Amino acid sequence: MSATSFTDTRADLACALRWAARLGLNEGTCNHFSLQVAADRFLVNPWGPHWREMKASDLLLIDGTGKVLEGDWPLEETALHIHTRIHLRHPHATAVFHTHMPYATALCSIENGRLEPCVQTALKFFGRIAYDDDYNGLACDANEGDRMAAKMDGKPVLFLANHGVIVTAPDVAQAFDRLYYLERAAQAQVLAMSTGRPLKLVPGQIAERTVREMDAGNAAYAAVHFKALARMLAREEPEYLG
Repeated sequence: MSATSFTDTRADLACALRWAARLGLNEGTCNHFSLQVAADRFLVNPWGPHWREMKASDLLLIDGTGKVLEGDWPLEETALHIHTRIHLRHPHATAVFHTHMPYATALCSIENGRLEPCVQTALKFFGRIAYDDDYNGLACDANEGDRMAAKMDGKPVLFLANHGVIVTAPDVAQAFDRLYYLERAAQAQVLAMSTGRPLKLVPGQIAERTVREMDAGNAAYAAVHFKALARMLAREEPEYLG
């Protein structure tokens, strides 16, 4: 990766973190976004800065053992064990975003919580979500990271019971887009469930056709979405590039 593209990659990840905080997708200074930039090299947000103040230069470059190769902040332990294990097990998982965002986490907090095909936005994820229904405490070792990675079974999204969600994608733009629309779909479902009326589900055959149609344009739509976010952030908070 060239110096220029590596700088751009850092800026993209910092942008994603700031926008996630703007939208209320983070929880305190917890949760992590990471990006694999080489076979055994990963960018990840450090333990310390709030996502709203994250700068490109704050991001850590680590190896698979958690050794900090670049950066002045410490690495949060669970970030190492969750993220590196998923990156290494799943080739499609270049970007790995883990959050406790409210509505998706609400679905993780009910018995057999599932994202249902009850709104068009949710159809983006039809057949694309794995579910870990067994909460197993904090990810304080590589074994727990490996357990989570195995649960993904090649799918780009993982719902963690009693915990939160993990979203993966080939790049930052697609990961952020996927995270954003996942929360919007979960929000619509939770609001619909709050009425006490039964959900109106899209039939499986139509859902399968629709998700294939959406897959064809996901990368382009995600790029346009993220470029717009980056333009707005550059105008309003240009210090994130520092």
